[in-house]
Formats: sequence, structure tokens, C-alpha cells
Amino acid sequence: MWDLFGSWLILVVAALLAGMVNAIAGGGTMLTFPSLLTVLSPVAANATSTFALFPGSLASGWGYRKELAECGGHLLRLLPPSFLGGIAGSLLLTRLPERVFAGMVPWLLVSASTLLLVQKPLSRWVGAHPHEKPSTRTLAAVVFFQFLVGVYGGYFGAGIGILMLSSLAFMGIPNIHHMNAVKSILAAAMNGVTILVFLLSGVIVWKYALVMALAATLGGYAGARLARRMPASWVRAIVVTIGFSVAIYSWLR
Repeated sequence: MWDLFGSWLILVVAALLAGMVNAIAGGGTMLTFPSLLTVLSPVAANATSTFALFPGSLASGWGYRKELAECGGHLLRLLPPSFLGGIAGSLLLTRLPERVFAGMVPWLLVSASTLLLVQKPLSRWVGAHPHEKPSTRTLAAVVFFQFLVGVYGGYFGAGIGILMLSSLAFMGIPNIHHMNAVKSILAAAMNGVTILVFLLSGVIVWKYALVMALAATLGGYAGARLARRMPASWVRAIVVTIGFSVAIYSWLR
């Protein structure tokens, strides 16, 4: 009985923290996905994690609602490639044999962990090249990049927040809080359309998904409200450590 209680506690805490992490910096999947791997197969864990984090992204967007009101034009440009990429990525996940995804899990975890690790220098590098008004070429590049992020988000999703923050800086968005607002809604768009594909494929495990979704929603709203006070570097360091540890564990298996 204690083992069962411990498993549920781990899942709920992971979802709560993941919602907060996604609101602050991105990478919450690195908490929910490994915890779900202890009770589910890789594909089911990924689908369940995606559903669990979806309302958290919406809650984060609501927490950033003041900043979001000033970024409507950016959302109109980037929502279509987010939707299309999410559909493509989720179809790849559900159509390919599960052993293909299982074999890629360690590499995906390492890739996402590396993205989180280099976030600060990457942000500084991007910040050194501000674009008040992006050119047509820059805008086209960001839109295409957003489609690729959508594909990756639909297929796995860990680290999509970091990827989006690195490109949103080229869109002339005022500051990191506005970028976080846009990022939250774009992540919700990817996850939302991905969930529809997962629903049709029947790979979401609802007994875990619903409880974790509630926890992630609370975490997402709280994280957005506290983002200006919480040192994201601490959270990122913990998530990176977990990501590399789970990747090593997956390789050993």
C-alpha cells in the first residue's frame, strides 16, 4: 500500500513542479515523463505527460495575461506552424513502432537536458542581436523554426520552451516575461492538437493523466505569478540533473 501511495505522490509532485518549471523556463516534461516511466511504457508515458501538462500551459498563459494582451500579433503568426507541427510530431509517435520511440528516449532526454543546460548563454547570445522589427526573412525563419519545434513537441516535447524562447527574441518582443507569455500559449497549442491525436489513438492513461493535470494547472499558475521572484537557474539545474540521470538509466536498461 505504501508503494502505491509513494508512486502517486511522486507523480503528483512531479506534475506540480513541472507546471511551475514550464511557467518559469520550460522543461517540465523532464519531470513528468521520467516519473511516468516508472509505471507506464514510453509511448503511454509521453502521451499521458502531454495531457497532464496541457492545462498547466493555459494556466501559465492566464498568469501572464497582462503581458499576453500586448503580443496578439505574434500569436497569430506562430499559432499555425505550432498546430501543424504538433499534428505531424504526434502522428510520428503513434504510427511508428513503440520500440523506435523507446530507443530514442535516451537521446531525446540528453538533447532536452543539453538545451536546458545552455539556456543562459544561448539567451545572452540571442539578446546581443535584438530586432525591433523583424525583417521578412527573419520572420519566415522563425515561423519555419516554430514548425520544427511543433514537430518535436508533438513527438516528445521536453525542452520546447527553451527552443521557443531562443527564437522569440528575434520577434521584437519586449522582454522575457512577454516571451514567456507567448511561449505558454504556443506550447498549449502544440499540446492541444497533439492530445487530439493521442485521444484517437487511445494511448493516454486517464487515471494518471487527470490527477496530474490538476496538479500541473496549480503549478503553472503559481509559477507564472512567482516567475519574477524565483531564480530559474536553480530549477533548471535540478531538471538538467534529472534529465541526464534518467538518460543514463535508460541506456543502462
